[in-house]
Amino acid sequence: MESFHISLKSNILSDVKVLLEKECKIVLSQESKERIVKCRDYLEKKMVQTTVPIYGITTGFGSLCNVSIDSEQLSLLQSNLVVSHACGLGEEVPEEIVKLMMALKVKSLSYGYSGIKLETVERLIEMFNNGVYPVVFKQGSLGASGDLAPLANMSLPLIGKGEVNYKGKRISAEEMNKIFGWKPLTLASKEGLALLNGTQFMLAYSVWCMLKAQKLSAFSDIISAISLDAYDGRVEPFTEGVHWVRPHSGQLATAANMRELLKGSELASREKEHVQDPYSFRCIPQVHGASKDAINYALNVFETELNSATDNPTILPEEDLIISAGNFHGQPLALALDFLTIAMAELGSISERRTYQLISGKRGLPSFLVARPGLNSGFMIPQYAQASVVSQNKQLSTPACVDTIDSSQGQEDHVSMGANSATKCYSVAENLEKILAIELMNAAQALEFRRPLKSSSKLENFVLSYREWVPFIKEDQVMYVHIDNSIKFLQETQIDLF
Repeated sequence: MESFHISLKSNILSDVKVLLEKECKIVLSQESKERIVKCRDYLEKKMVQTTVPIYGITTGFGSLCNVSIDSEQLSLLQSNLVVSHACGLGEEVPEEIVKLMMALKVKSLSYGYSGIKLETVERLIEMFNNGVYPVVFKQGSLGASGDLAPLANMSLPLIGKGEVNYKGKRISAEEMNKIFGWKPLTLASKEGLALLNGTQFMLAYSVWCMLKAQKLSAFSDIISAISLDAYDGRVEPFTEGVHWVRPHSGQLATAANMRELLKGSELASREKEHVQDPYSFRCIPQVHGASKDAINYALNVFETELNSATDNPTILPEEDLIISAGNFHGQPLALALDFLTIAMAELGSISERRTYQLISGKRGLPSFLVARPGLNSGFMIPQYAQASVVSQNKQLSTPACVDTIDSSQGQEDHVSMGANSATKCYSVAENLEKILAIELMNAAQALEFRRPLKSSSKLENFVLSYREWVPFIKEDQVMYVHIDNSIKFLQETQIDLF
């Protein structure tokens, strides 16, 4: 059993990989406990000492920021906030994303800038560690005052309301409390705001998509190398010197990957009749490399956000300050998510073009990659289905972050729409996996028509493993079963990225 220790620094890939493990438990460090308690103690003393209104603590929220709240109603103010903001819509958020939301909310609160009680943070941890995941919905966040609606739905069970998923069943928070002997929490001043202000909905999707993007980017190189050999492509475009003339880091890395993957290939080294290949093969370093660079940009943004406190107001005990500012605004994530979406969509776009070339009856390959085309349709319609998914990805790649709609009577007059960026990015990542799975089906099929010549040992071993999931197709078969198995192969095959 592995534990994810909340600390002040975190590596996004290794930590999130652990968080998604079924038996993962969260442990709050002693340092984090001390920071949370210190900040809460400071806030309570400050509220006694000052008569100046403090946003969201002694006032209403949003455009109601000028409405003062009586001290005896401060707890009700916070619970009302959670209840009134739980306006999630649409499909339920996948459980693994909710797990990340909970852990990342704990992470953000652990910095001790939020004024929340230790008891509240520990209840979130107890829920996570016992496999109790709040029911959250995909729609409803503008990605600006934090992910208000989804985080409100996530927080409802803390106060005995809403629903959770537990052991595969949806149950009420009341039933959850009976099972574990918990009592609903009474939120103190600032706590509702600390729970709801923040970017954890966007960030949970961000880090999930980053894990997927890293893996699929690596698969893109491997699968394209198989396609290139099956297509009888040339290796000269991957020559190292060519790429030092235009030294984008992703381009250099991709070219190096291709050289390594194709090393020792009989197909790659044999004499070619054609002078050059189509762009979808010849420009693999430039296209895959640009996506790698975009992925790395997004990674840097996500790592910074992971190690940040994003609620409001920000409490700075050492400086004796409580500042209402805008760290909840999702623009950094929104831009990066839209960029990551485009990068993955482009990996899918060039993948489909390689598939199209493989089935086109060129360079000695049979039409649609079957021995008797005409009687057999072969791989005609997998490419057709693949093209449909590629087109959907293009539609989903329209940036969400360039849009904004006023809310809260104009107080929140610029929003990031980063939650929409996040859910679109998730869809594109899942689609890219399907696209690459279909290219791999075609590439492995085409490679068999080059026998007895062989590709490199690395690629031959990869295809050999693939054949345990998807067979060579001699005559027409029900193809969706093989497509599904090809997708599962990519999901189950591990690439060491960490």
